[in-house]
Amino acid sequence: MTAGDDPLIELQMQLAHQERTIDDLSDVVAAQAREIERLTGRVAIAERALADMVEALDRAGAPLHQKPPHY
Repeated sequence: MTAGDDPLIELQMQLAHQERTIDDLSDVVAAQAREIERLTGRVAIAERALADMVEALDRAGAPLHQKPPHY
C-alpha cells in the first residue's frame, strides 16, 4: 500500500505541507514587519531633514513658492 492509497496518510502529508507553508509565510510576514519599521524610521528622518531645510530657507529669506524667472 502506498501513501496515495491511504487517505489518512495523504491528509497527514497535506497537513504537514500546509504547516510548513504557514511557518514560511509567518517568517515572511515577520521580515516584512521589520523592514516596514526600518523604512518608517528612515522616512521620519528624511521628513525631519526636509523640514529643517525648509525652515533654514525660510529664515534665509529664500522664495520657496515663487516660480523661477524663466516662467
